[in-house]
Amino acid sequence: MQVPFTGPNDAIDRLMAEWCRVLPDRDPGDMGIFTRLYRVLKHVDRRVQAVFRQHGLKEGEFDLLATLYRRDVHEGLTPNALCEAVVLSSGAMTHRLDRLASRGLVERVANPEDRRSVLIRISESGKAMMPALLDAYLAELASMRATLADDEAAGLAAGLRQLLLALEGEVSRDDD
Repeated sequence: MQVPFTGPNDAIDRLMAEWCRVLPDRDPGDMGIFTRLYRVLKHVDRRVQAVFRQHGLKEGEFDLLATLYRRDVHEGLTPNALCEAVVLSSGAMTHRLDRLASRGLVERVANPEDRRSVLIRISESGKAMMPALLDAYLAELASMRATLADDEAAGLAAGLRQLLLALEGEVSRDDD
């Protein structure tokens, strides 16, 4: 059931009102949640991609660099471990790694434990670019979040966490 909202209406409120008018026996409340989520994600994606482009990267490349940087494993990670960390297929991983390696941001090094494989590690150039890139990324996220009060942001984070856990199969309704 849709909870009444007393603030200003947005485009989704108007869309839901239209549905209520033509199909009054239906509750479009869930549509309101997920349509807003979808539209918010489009705005977030556009703004975050702009930050990455300013640093010559695509989102997937940032994910790989950020994973290598925050894991802080000097030896590097196996391609399989990296695939699991960023949830990518090996083909997509190879393509992204090739682009990053061609720019000198990651290195492929021999795996001392298995001569048939390599490890992937962030290069010194990759490490050097991460603080400024992360600062720009975090500043963009903060500017988008600024419209929410702290309690609203905390509630949104909690609700999204619960939804994500459920969608990814980590919890069931019986766990509540």
